[in-house]
Amino acid sequence: MERLATTPCFLILAIYLLCSIKWIQIQTAAAAATQELLKGFTATPDLSISSFQPLLTDHTGNYSMGFLRVNRTLLALSVLHVPSAEPLWQADMARLARWSESTQLFFNGSLIISDPHTKVFWSTGTNGDRVLLLNTTNLQIQNLDQSPTVLWQSFDFPTNTLVENQNFTVNMSLVSSNGLYSMRLGEDFIGLYENFEEDIKQIYWKHGALEAKAEIVEGQGPIYIQLDPGGFLGMYQIGSTPVDVEAFYSFQHPVPGFRRLRLEPDGNLKGYYWTGTNWVLDYQAIKDQCELPGSCGSYGLCTPGSGCSCIDNSTEYNSAADGECLPPETGNLCSRIEGQSKFRVLRREGIELLNKELTGYETTSSLEQCERSCENNCSCWGAVFNNASGFCYRMDYPIRTVLGVGDETKVGYFKVREGTGKKAESRFGLVVGLLGATVLAFGCGVVGFGVYRAWTWRKKRANGLTEDAGEVNPGPYKTLGAASFRSIEIEMT
Repeated sequence: MERLATTPCFLILAIYLLCSIKWIQIQTAAAAATQELLKGFTATPDLSISSFQPLLTDHTGNYSMGFLRVNRTLLALSVLHVPSAEPLWQADMARLARWSESTQLFFNGSLIISDPHTKVFWSTGTNGDRVLLLNTTNLQIQNLDQSPTVLWQSFDFPTNTLVENQNFTVNMSLVSSNGLYSMRLGEDFIGLYENFEEDIKQIYWKHGALEAKAEIVEGQGPIYIQLDPGGFLGMYQIGSTPVDVEAFYSFQHPVPGFRRLRLEPDGNLKGYYWTGTNWVLDYQAIKDQCELPGSCGSYGLCTPGSGCSCIDNSTEYNSAADGECLPPETGNLCSRIEGQSKFRVLRREGIELLNKELTGYETTSSLEQCERSCENNCSCWGAVFNNASGFCYRMDYPIRTVLGVGDETKVGYFKVREGTGKKAESRFGLVVGLLGATVLAFGCGVVGFGVYRAWTWRKKRANGLTEDAGEVNPGPYKTLGAASFRSIEIEMT
């Protein structure tokens, strides 16, 4: 028992040591990296490195730019926080180069990633003199003709993370690492959006300037936001005084650590600060799990206090699998390709949209009229009707998670593309087919064995031998059958 009890401790210690070794390797390599790249610089991935290959560091050694190995075979040009090995910026999250000796990073005035297949994979498109990584995590290409001039900087092209004192403008966007969600600025608000194909974006969270403090003046230029070291996300238009403050948990309680804000793969916007040993959660835009747009997957139903289920009562939600009730849909139902525009319908009472206050609606006289308005529109995937108000909320985007409520006067109507879910049925058919073949093979074995037993019995009887004369009985058929079926199961697995 003591041995079993100590096993988890050894596993935890082993994991800790492994992570520590990797962290030490990254720190050691980063310390050896240069602090400036000049024209003529070239680098290729080191095939022996499993995590991060530093190429450039800031003067403090806290940040490093280099090759980040992704899924063993891919490469991302990234800026890392060295003490935690946390990526803060990436050259292009949508397209990754290969981790191979044929991939090359070079600086000829532009910082360029290339390989023999795609030629120029990514480029800054500049004509500078040097590449520098500042202690703010900002990667810059500078011209040194007279005084240093910034020609390009990573702060203008954020990926999924903002760091303190970095401006975020209306021309920028944060995109989650899985590409499903984005953050953008409107005229007077911060918005989180769910991304769909064909450039369809549905807002699911919105934070505007508080009316009591709002000083946004029309015609005085666009707003921008900035993560302040004091523990808040400030919204600005003119000057250094914020027109709105989104406070973090540590607001007005200064912490010495570095801060970052990241759009997470689940669509939440979270803020963190570094204590010197770990990252501490300091802010989250969405606090209720059911308010996240994909918390229960496609055609999922999130009920506060009860968790996830499926809109279709006949489908069981399985969080241990892929967490999807039905495969995610894309595009619309307007295709002329045969079968792509056909759909079946799911209906469910007690349904509400997660973001109904951000979704347009029309007033209809009945549920039937609300449903028809969606049924006859090939870009509409569903509608939710409130029988009390007559509001009809249409969803012109593929169905993700909706909210389960106790009010049965709120009814949902959802389209499912014809053929969706057939994969599960095919797997079921395959299992049934294999089981049938197994039973048939077992039956044939039993019959064959019976024929063999009859033949040997007759032969032995003719020779004067019977079971009573010393023949060993192989055991009852049910034992043979159980052993045979177990062997088939092992082969199948």
